[in-house]
Amino acid sequence: MIPVPVVVTVLGGWCAVYLADTLLKSSNSLKASYEDWLLTYGLSVSPFHLRWQTALFNRQFYSWGRWKPKFLYLWFSVGMVFGIVAMFGSVILLGKTLLQTLTQMLTEAPKAQNDRVLQVVVSVPSSGLCLRAVHRSKAASEWVKVPGVNLPVSQLTYFFSAILISGVIHEVGHGVAAIREQVRFNGFGIFIFIVYPGAFVDLFTTHLQLISPVQQLRIFCAGVWHNFVLGVAGFMVLFLLPAILFPFYYTGVGALVTEVAEDSPANGPRGLFVGDLVTNLQDCPVYNVEDWNSCLGDISEKSQVGYCVSAATLQQLSFPARVYRRLDGSVECCSNNSLTDICFSYSNKLDSHLYACLPARKVIEASKVCRTNMDCQKDFVPSFCVTPSLENQTRLIRVKHPPHIDMLYVGHPMHLQYTVSLSSFVPRQNFLSIDLPVVIETFCKYLISLSGALAVINAVPCFALDGQWILNSFLEATLSSLIVEKQNRELVGFLILLAGSALLAANVALGLWMVTAR
Repeated sequence: MIPVPVVVTVLGGWCAVYLADTLLKSSNSLKASYEDWLLTYGLSVSPFHLRWQTALFNRQFYSWGRWKPKFLYLWFSVGMVFGIVAMFGSVILLGKTLLQTLTQMLTEAPKAQNDRVLQVVVSVPSSGLCLRAVHRSKAASEWVKVPGVNLPVSQLTYFFSAILISGVIHEVGHGVAAIREQVRFNGFGIFIFIVYPGAFVDLFTTHLQLISPVQQLRIFCAGVWHNFVLGVAGFMVLFLLPAILFPFYYTGVGALVTEVAEDSPANGPRGLFVGDLVTNLQDCPVYNVEDWNSCLGDISEKSQVGYCVSAATLQQLSFPARVYRRLDGSVECCSNNSLTDICFSYSNKLDSHLYACLPARKVIEASKVCRTNMDCQKDFVPSFCVTPSLENQTRLIRVKHPPHIDMLYVGHPMHLQYTVSLSSFVPRQNFLSIDLPVVIETFCKYLISLSGALAVINAVPCFALDGQWILNSFLEATLSSLIVEKQNRELVGFLILLAGSALLAANVALGLWMVTAR
């Protein structure tokens, strides 16, 4: 559920804005001056919607639209082909996504996939064509990313900045393409819908209706084309970031700790600190953040590793303790009050189920990891492979972060992953920020995700989306000779739009349900 303070703040803020707008418009003394002020600055206020439109950028748009006509013709022609392919591809993608969602609901086993769900709103006022967008994307294990529900507060800046930039680039595509096709450009604007920012362009509708269907396609496909290009650009920056930052940061030496949550099990005197460089998890080497995540995943999926301990050391360190079983069937042989000892299991030739309460750090330090006793046979010294006897899904993990003493972590590996933030970039100089590469990486990932999702969803043949106009123009360009009557072509388009709208609505509804109901 969305936190009550967030709901109260948003609703209270919009109520105050709308109330002030209503009072000023109803005041006999202030109405005229207030409406003149709104008109002068291109502002309009309606429930949960604040809009600003200006002609200040018209000259810049016309400059872009008249730059290298042949190049722009080729550019938007490629964009037209991409938009048509994206229209068909988006239907296939949403159909597959819907089936996956229904399967997860029926099996009650949600999976962490990379699907995206966006909600896009487009409207066509009488004065021109205005394109507006509101987005929702997917987290690692949830379908829709909603601020205050499954989007951390620390990520809000990235989220809203990526939404705004994606929307602006989308609308710049429409505007420049329209000017290239000799359609009058009235203005550009930005809006806020509830809490989501977006952008729109105002085009002269009559001019749009007079040009050919192919010219219309270049304009309508330009938005999704520019979002695709923006996503590719973000991916290239992300891919080349190590080379871009090479003069200031080096990589491939470990994962640098940038933040440890206060409630993290890794927080403590012998835990991890900001600036530590993690090089190993157990016997799994860590050269970057991807290795850190991969190692934790392997540790979580595989059984607990053991440690080679000589028979003499085992006899010296162990002491008598009462053995009992936990509720999950695992065995405990140490006092619950012990913070340094752990119950280990091992086997010998006579008994396959022996247990000993041992000091964890003395057992693990300078010990070789093992799976069976055979892994420990060396120099004819009798040794055993002792394995921590822990609850299901709990692991004992040795984290190397030299020059500090190894951290011994007992818990679920994913808890360590979620509460410790790391970076693959290590500053070459102390005065360089350890957060800068993380900021760039995170912003690029949001930009790729949201811009790509906006391209896919806007291409869906659905009422009030770019896909509606792409479909109508596509049908006019391809079916005019097969279906002579315009009314019949419009009927075909209406039925396709009806199906596309139902498909998108089902995806959004089920996505929201999975976030709010689970």
